Amino acid sequence: MVVGVLHIQLSLPGAGSLKDKRRLLTSLLDRLHNRFNVAAAEVDQQDVWRRAEVAVACVSSEGRHANQILTRVMTEVERANDLIVVGYEMELR
Repeated sequence: MVVGVLHIQLSLPGAGSLKDKRRLLTSLLDRLHNRFNVAAAEVDQQDVWRRAEVAVACVSSEGRHANQILTRVMTEVERANDLIVVGYEMELR
């Protein structure tokens, strides 16, 4: 069994309040969960309007498969128009 975790640091330049930030992140996290069947949550920067750190996790029987899933998730996040990816880190265990 392999657990893959993707940490993504985001900038949310369009967020004017915490309410805007929550709306943007809820939309993103729900979309990732529904499209890729992964667990996704905001894990840091909860009180900062224009910054967020998101973690995405998946479990697979093969490392290659987990890597493919998280790579596709990262591609989906990079396509989002209302946020900017500042950095990311992927690990497989």
